[in-house]
This record gives sequence, structure tokens and C-alpha cells, in this order.
Amino acid sequence: MTVVEIPGSKSMTARALFLAAAADGDTTLVNPLVSDDTEAFAEGLRLLGYRVEQDASAWVIGGAPAGPPLETAEVFTRDGATTSRFLPSLAATGHGRYAFDASAQMRRRPMAPLTEALRHLGAHLEFGGEPDHHPVTVHAAGLAGGSVRLDAGTSSQFLTALLLAGPLMRNGLTVEVTDLVSQPYVAITTEMMRAFGVEVTQSGRVYRVEPGTYTARRYEIEPDASSASYFFGAAALLGESITVPGLGVDALQGDLAFVGVLARMGAHVDKGATATTVSGTGRLSGITVNMRDISDTMPTLAAIAPFADGPTRIVDVANTRVKECDRLDACATNLRAMGVQVETGPDWIEIQPGTPHPAQIRCFGDHRIAMAFSVTGLRTPGITLDDPGCVKKTFPTFHSALGDVVCSFASPTGSIGS
Repeated sequence: MTVVEIPGSKSMTARALFLAAAADGDTTLVNPLVSDDTEAFAEGLRLLGYRVEQDASAWVIGGAPAGPPLETAEVFTRDGATTSRFLPSLAATGHGRYAFDASAQMRRRPMAPLTEALRHLGAHLEFGGEPDHHPVTVHAAGLAGGSVRLDAGTSSQFLTALLLAGPLMRNGLTVEVTDLVSQPYVAITTEMMRAFGVEVTQSGRVYRVEPGTYTARRYEIEPDASSASYFFGAAALLGESITVPGLGVDALQGDLAFVGVLARMGAHVDKGATATTVSGTGRLSGITVNMRDISDTMPTLAAIAPFADGPTRIVDVANTRVKECDRLDACATNLRAMGVQVETGPDWIEIQPGTPHPAQIRCFGDHRIAMAFSVTGLRTPGITLDDPGCVKKTFPTFHSALGDVVCSFASPTGSIGS
């Protein structure tokens, strides 16, 4: 059995940074993810005037419940979706002029449901290019809050951004959600808000947050369940056993449900109190699976699906078309380049069993495409990536960690650090 230490959760780190910035006092974040996305978020907080101190294992953030300490700032959010959506929402709760811009990739990604909601709640937004996209300037005079309807069918981050800012609004916040994807990510948000002293009440698809103040605290970040999916997938693919500590039965992250998908395909899964182990059996069965709630792990499944003994059909993942790239199209393109038969539709992909041959993987600048098809390469020597460095977005040491895992399979036990 190989033990793999996975870096901290990107989703939890981003939420924790927002909560810490909005809290009253100093918050210590233990085991935050150190990656391009989270560094962009931390740098954005600094530019807005928050105090951020970072060392190897913990970050300390000085909170300011009244909004950004500075009255003017220019922030570049890089490729980070959470950074690009959360920070303007935080800035809108303050008083000043805050200009945000993002990478070309992030400029293309939609924000209209969020920006329309923020305007309804009292924000004044000015767009420097295409409406409801970056670049955006927030002319902030606090948020009145109140009631708003929101379509979160393309990204749950729109709802999370509003909920996180809700206690900072003068009248609190009531959100009626008309559509919602990746609901487990919203559960992460509400649980973390509760940990920082604010309750979110929910009745069906209506969420309510009363005005209030977050409480600073020491908060430990779980290992990233999405990043763990590549190693769990490798175990199932190679007939090996991999344990990830820190992800047990009480883990907040919904993407840990990916191990249940592997169990349906034939892997053995042991989810304990403090760790999860996946053991491959030497055989994978083709399945049909709805991945709407765990769509970030869709590329992982697509990358190992050719090795199943029957077709694998993944459905209800339309939102993956508006991620860092069109992930359904990217997966299909790369599988076809390896000689695998694939069909796609608006929100589904079906992959036939086959024997992939070596090819260069087109990453499309997307970290998840690069990491997922690296797992394919464990069974198909000769696969290369056109942009291996794009993994820095969430897992800078991914390639060395995966290489160490493969080497560890030669010995009875192993321990791989992040």
C-alpha cells in the first residue's frame, strides 16, 4: 500500500481566505494549498489592503469586517475562477474603487449571474470589455443586500460568492436559486461559514444569511479531493492500493464521492475515519454515471475509461464545457488522438473500451486535462503533454508526486509527500 500526501484543497483554501479576510481578528490557515490560484487570491487580498503572512505550513490573515482596508486597488486574478469571482464580491462590501482583470482564459469565462446579482444587491460595476466578464471595476459603497434570484446552473461559485458576502450586507441576504450545479461545493461553503460563526439557513433552494460578523479562528484545510482523484484512479487502473490521509468519512469535499464511482467499476474502497484507500482489482467495468455534482473529476474517469471492459457513459456534465476549457471536447479530442472511439453530446460523453496508443495530449491550458491524462500514461507508455506546466494552477508538484507513486509500487510500502 502506498500513502500519498495530497496538498490542501483549492476550494477550501479560497473560501477560507475570504472568510479570514472578512473576520474580526487574525485567522491562521493550516495546510493551505500553495499554487498559482491560491497565491493569486492571497496577493489580491494584499493589494486590497489585508495583511497576509505566509510560511510553509500556515498563513495568517488579518481580517477587516468593514471591507477592504484600502480605498483603491488594481488586482490581477490570473487564471483563478474563485479568485476572479470571490474577490469582486468581497470588494463590493467595502467603500472605494477596485479594478479587477484576469488572464485571457478567465476573461472568456461567464460571470453574468453573479454580476447581475451583485448589481441587484447594490453594487455598481463597470466593465472594460465584454459585459459581465473581466475586466471589471467595482465602485463600492457597501451592499444593501436583500433578496435576489440566481441561476447557478453553470457554476456553484456564483452562489458561494454571494453567500460568503451575505453577512457583510446591511440587510443580510436571501437567495432563491433557480438552478444549481455542483451542490456539494455549496455545502462546503455553508459548513465553513458555520465554522467562522455565521449560520446559513436553507429551505429548498432558498438560502438566508443574516447580517453579522465572522469570527477569526485557527482553521485546518483538508487535502484536495479533486487532486486525490488522479491517485485513486491510478490505483484502480493499475491494480494497486493507494491511501490518502486526511480524507475520511467526515471530509467536507463532495469530490471524494469519486471513489464511489471507482467502486462501481470494481475497485475496493475503504473510507475510514481519517483516510481513504482505493485498491484496484485488475479489472474495470464500464458504467453509466451522473457526475453533475462531482464534475471536476469527470476528466479523471474519462482518462481511465478506455481500460474498462465495456462502454463508460458520463452524463449531466454540461458545466464542464465552461471550465478552463471545454473539458468534454478536450477529453474527446485526446481520446480520439489515442485511437479510442468516443461520442459526445451537449452534456455527455461515451467512451468505448480500447487500447490507447501513444499520442501528445493537448492540455488546452487546463490543469485537470493534464493531470487526468497523465494517469492514462501509466498504462500507455509514450504519452506526452503539450503543456505539463499548467498543473501549477492547483498542484505544482503533481508530476513528481505521480512519478514517486509509480516507483513506490515496486516496494511493499511507500509514503509520498506533496
